Amino acid sequence: MTAGGPNPWMVINALRSHFSVHVLLEEPESKQEIFQRRKKRLGAVQAFGQLATMAFAKLLRGAAQRRTTEICRLYNANPHFNPDVPVTTVRSINSPEALELVHQCHPGAILLVSTRLMKRDMLEALNVPVLNLHAGINPAYRGQMGGYWALANGDADNFGATVHMVDAGTDTGALLYQVRPKPEKTDFISTYPMLLTAAALDVTCKAVGDALQGQLKPGASMGPSALHFPPTLWRWLWNGAKNGVW
Repeated sequence: MTAGGPNPWMVINALRSHFSVHVLLEEPESKQEIFQRRKKRLGAVQAFGQLATMAFAKLLRGAAQRRTTEICRLYNANPHFNPDVPVTTVRSINSPEALELVHQCHPGAILLVSTRLMKRDMLEALNVPVLNLHAGINPAYRGQMGGYWALANGDADNFGATVHMVDAGTDTGALLYQVRPKPEKTDFISTYPMLLTAAALDVTCKAVGDALQGQLKPGASMGPSALHFPPTLWRWLWNGAKNGVW
């Protein structure tokens, strides 16, 4: 289950080389929906600043092209749409049609990559292991931009990605696997997620294989826990100028 994009397609193509895959593609949330949700939780100024950073990061994707090409080469990753993979579009992974599709497909496991949060009632209605690939080290860097925040906090040892079980919280499920690649000086906010996704492809496939074979061994999510959001534009500029973390 995914909202699509190059990073999820890297995962889909990696899984496709090992398993039979059916993609449930949900419609992305609108910027207005994201803004209103964050405004309610964090306030209008913070919400606006975060969306400004996301918009600016999109403008930098062209500058990131050389590095993203290098990442794909290093990890033998394919970020492109694969027409051989069946795809069904739904409004949301929490919609009735998504649940009906799951019942029709009878999957051995479900993997979430870049989706909305799965609601508790949906999760309880699925009689199948549900896993998530998160671009951050849980539980310290739950939420969004986990790799960026690890570096911005001077915690480079926790620049990494986590494959975990899904529960009703935000990246709070039991841990399965983690990877900690080392970012290059040419990496920045537009390339961190791709680097972490690519580095986690092998353990993601392993976790799905474990689920299909009934051999999952989830571990407790231990240590300090914090939920993160994208930095505001001014915080991103400050961290870049002061600490060289862009």
